[in-house]
Amino acid sequence: MTVSLEQLRRCHVAVDLGAARTRVYVKGQGLVVDEPSVAAVNTRTGALIAVGSFAERMTGRTPDYIRVVRPVTGGTVVDIEMAQRMLRHLLGEKLRRALRRKPRLRAAACTPHDADPLAQRAAVETMVGLGARRVELVDTLIAAAVGCGLPVEQPTATMIMVCGAAATQVAVLSLGSIVTAERVAVGGDAVDHAIVQHLRHQHELMLPSQAVRPLQLALHGNGITANGPAVTEIHGRDVATGLARSVRVDTAAVRNAIHTPLTAVLDAIGKVLRECPPDLVADLTDRGIMMVGGSALLPGLDQMLRDATGMPVAIAERPDVCAVMGLGAMLEGKIAPMVLNPLSE
Repeated sequence: MTVSLEQLRRCHVAVDLGAARTRVYVKGQGLVVDEPSVAAVNTRTGALIAVGSFAERMTGRTPDYIRVVRPVTGGTVVDIEMAQRMLRHLLGEKLRRALRRKPRLRAAACTPHDADPLAQRAAVETMVGLGARRVELVDTLIAAAVGCGLPVEQPTATMIMVCGAAATQVAVLSLGSIVTAERVAVGGDAVDHAIVQHLRHQHELMLPSQAVRPLQLALHGNGITANGPAVTEIHGRDVATGLARSVRVDTAAVRNAIHTPLTAVLDAIGKVLRECPPDLVADLTDRGIMMVGGSALLPGLDQMLRDATGMPVAIAERPDVCAVMGLGAMLEGKIAPMVLNPLSE
């Protein structure tokens, strides 16, 4: 997956296919697509009914013959044909025609750290189905670091944590490459699932899938810190009777339920630091951790990391689009590698 900046400058379009959202950056136009990675299909005819936000709103509200699917899971394309159809509809006919006019269309795509060859092949096939003649794969960690303005090309350590919907990736970067990295299958979905299971087991309450995000329902205020409201009222459906019911939930218990999946993220950070050279760890004492990804906005997560690691923790200005904007910066030629002049004897 090692690709040079010169190769990326020749690309015309960059795609970040995530488990939660799909984002497309077109050279010279900027970010043109930022929609949920969801499609609704008519199982009787095979026709695509809706994609993006509209398809997401249909989740849990469709008749038997309409199926809402997510062709991307954990940053990996699991249904290539459906991913191609979803991307084509998200781009729109006008933009697709403009891309088809390119004599040799080149595309760049983000892939998770340590993605296996099958996952890389699926990403390439998805882009080829859109008409790309050549596809460059870039590690999500490097793209996100570039997108949030970290000096990845310098010989100093920068630590980044990409908080996705299905997975969290942690890495230390130096000289434009990954020194050490770790990926855990815990993300925003796991946190939401922990809250839903807590309410189901402790209060026999089921939350509707298309309600306001369960996390925001349970933890408005100061998030997972102890300064939030002591009790929160939750509306849902009774498990036994199926009737609508409201319960008052102790937010301290919800915070404990959330901390359980997040311990895996803390373990990943500890492992990365243990495997990192001491000189780079010394740099991180001042620089700290940069959080990107949609789940980085989880209220109180940054404070929890500060308390656990004792390091400064910052959230990127636009954490959800850092990866695709980093790819876009590479496409536009805004990133220059550090030139190393060989010593002459």
